[in-house]
Amino acid sequence: MSACLTLAGWSITAETTAFLVLLVGLLLGRLTLLGFQLGAAGIIFAGLLAGHLGLTLPTGVGTVGMVLFVYCLGIGAGPGFFQTLGRHGGALALLGIVMISSAAFATWVFARLSGIPADLATGLFAGALTSTPALATVSDFLPPDSQLTVGFGISYPLGTLLVILFVQLYTLYSKDASPVVAEGADSETAEGASRITRYVVEVLNPALSGKQLHDLRLLEETSCQVLRVLVDEKYRPIPPNFSLHVGQHLLIIGLEQDLRAIIDLFGKFSDRQIDVDVEEDLHTRRRVVITSPEMIGKSLKELRLRSRMGVTISRIRRHDVEFVPDSHEKFHRGDAVTAIGEPESLNKFMIEAGHRERTYFETDLLSLSAGILLGLILGSIEFRLGSDGFSLGKAGGPLIVGLLLGHWGRLGPLTGHFPAAARLLLTELGLALFLADSAVRAGRDFVAVLNQYGPLLMLGGLLITLLPLLMGLLVGRQVLKLTRQPLLGGICGAMTSTPGLGALLAADDANTAVRSYASIYPLALMLMSLLTPLLLSLLAH
Repeated sequence: MSACLTLAGWSITAETTAFLVLLVGLLLGRLTLLGFQLGAAGIIFAGLLAGHLGLTLPTGVGTVGMVLFVYCLGIGAGPGFFQTLGRHGGALALLGIVMISSAAFATWVFARLSGIPADLATGLFAGALTSTPALATVSDFLPPDSQLTVGFGISYPLGTLLVILFVQLYTLYSKDASPVVAEGADSETAEGASRITRYVVEVLNPALSGKQLHDLRLLEETSCQVLRVLVDEKYRPIPPNFSLHVGQHLLIIGLEQDLRAIIDLFGKFSDRQIDVDVEEDLHTRRRVVITSPEMIGKSLKELRLRSRMGVTISRIRRHDVEFVPDSHEKFHRGDAVTAIGEPESLNKFMIEAGHRERTYFETDLLSLSAGILLGLILGSIEFRLGSDGFSLGKAGGPLIVGLLLGHWGRLGPLTGHFPAAARLLLTELGLALFLADSAVRAGRDFVAVLNQYGPLLMLGGLLITLLPLLMGLLVGRQVLKLTRQPLLGGICGAMTSTPGLGALLAADDANTAVRSYASIYPLALMLMSLLTPLLLSLLAH
């Protein structure tokens, strides 16, 4: 039965409630208090209030949102997930496994000692690690009136805030002396993810005369790229046969701590202005998406793009974070790279990279619908283990199909790519609808649950968040011997905490941290999605 609340003669229908909860929740999520935002938890709190008032949402809207969310998430994570398993089967993967497993253990112990219901404890677990995919996956195994979302809504803000504080405190007390930004530097924020700095440097070191860039070991080992050389008062792309000589002025991009060593190697900061002609830049810079099997899994050093084509890769965008690559960085399927070169060289590189401009900017609704349908069919299949049976459910099936399509790029006529803007919109819309529906249903008993378990839920959220952070720090430093940047980036990735990464980058320009985050993030998504239903099953018995 659809509830309807009348205010001043205006009837709030289920459809109106849906958009009202989204509007209020998104506004709540954007409010900033002491540098902290609720984010997705804003929708949860708005939905809990609406449910407490007796409002409802249209039937099935939460399921549609969940399916859209997990499928698009799989598409986005697919290009890096399997390569993460291959490349990082050691340090970063182990860090993620240790942290997520310790959080699950803390949840199990806390639930046994406190006596809170299994659905509440599982919600605490998903929220403490800020994992909405885990919430979506496990909700398919619970009745509509479960209190899973209540636990998630309480621990999610705690998980977000504690990761941010952890990153800031650790950076503060282990930070080296902050580098001084040189006059003439040009700093820019790459869509809020990583601040990238550019300098013009003058070559004064006579020992470099006649050498090519790939001969400089220090340049290959750091996250810096030489983009252009000043020729006839214009900054031109680095040609294939380029060699160094005294008096050249080079435009270099990278992070401050890496750039200083490179500049010392070349000579000194140049007094030339960073002034690349706009028209020139449009012709010599392209955003290219890597889809070719010949390039996927190959490093920049192996591909020799500069010496073969005269193309320099200045940035790589992966999992919505952007960084400057070093020579050992390997391409993942779906990487969006910024390439610098002459127009003919860029056209050649685009063909070899497999970039198809039209398909990149178009959304194939047929593939989207067919992929989701395949996921729902897969999720409905019951697999037998002896006398017991299980299925992947409405969340697990689309997630698996999305991962496979995202990884392979194509399954027969189905494509596993659609524009990042469209994918992010569908992901956020699906998540918002799912959270709103779950919260509205949980809101009916929200006050009663808080009265009964309120302090315990807060304590549980704190413990389940703190233990993996401490375990990640211990294992990362003492066992894996990770330095600050990859360690903190890996911890944020394991906690699936983008706000934590943002806090890290705001305090410390950490290009290595971004790469660690992007490497471990898809693995953490899958581990959480697989482990959360198992944890629920253990707690329920």
